[in-house]
Amino acid sequence: MHIVAGIDIGSTTTKIVILRGHTIIGSKLSSTGTNCKKTVNLLFSEMLEDYDLKENEIRYTVATGYGRRMVHADEIVTEITANAKAAKWLMREQTNVRTLINIGGQDCKVISLDDNGIMVDFAMNDKCAAGTGRFLEVMSRILEVELDELGILSEKAEDIPHINSLCTVFGESEVISLLSQGRTVEDIIAGIHKSIAKRVGAMVKKIGIKEAVFFDGGPAFNKGLKSALERELEVALHVPPDPQITTALGAAIIAHEHFSKRITQHSFS
Repeated sequence: MHIVAGIDIGSTTTKIVILRGHTIIGSKLSSTGTNCKKTVNLLFSEMLEDYDLKENEIRYTVATGYGRRMVHADEIVTEITANAKAAKWLMREQTNVRTLINIGGQDCKVISLDDNGIMVDFAMNDKCAAGTGRFLEVMSRILEVELDELGILSEKAEDIPHINSLCTVFGESEVISLLSQGRTVEDIIAGIHKSIAKRVGAMVKKIGIKEAVFFDGGPAFNKGLKSALERELEVALHVPPDPQITTALGAAIIAHEHFSKRITQHSFS
């Protein structure tokens, strides 16, 4: 069975997934940094060593993400195409995904899919870091807690404050003001999650929500944010085991499908 790879070069994190047929061999991620070519080459070198592979064994690569045109790949696709492909593939034995929420490092996307997993509408916030992974990182630094502790701490909230601004600058000022008023860190985190949920919820409602709803991107690890979104949308959210690599996985699935088709066409030519 041939081996393929999917590369997702995001604004903050680069992810690579290697597939053999429909089996994930492995995945790896790293900060994108200022030189995405160097980052991709380094990740590939580490994966080849980790999984005892040779470079020529990877028969086809598909790149996606902000930096997809900056690296060598056999094909490039949009993040929306790759994300939708992975969501449908991951949920194939459970339910049909009709709405996809992806919160990345610097943007947020809501995608509406038809019964075949094809995009029919989408909404996107990419003008600022409001409600994204970057915003959560800044808030975690101000509150002096680890990023992966946000979800756990927010579940201990008792009196959730209303946070008006999701602008990183104004949001920082608002959080500092709440701290000076004696509000607990747990309550403030829950307030941040609620504000993000309202912003994302408005995007979802703009294009219309249909179940099942799939939630991915790094912030999907945050159980407090997931719960806030579920309360805002009044639906259950399906989160994959590793939501940060989903788009890279989708690119790898496309690589598998397109290379398999090429092999089949060659066999009959």
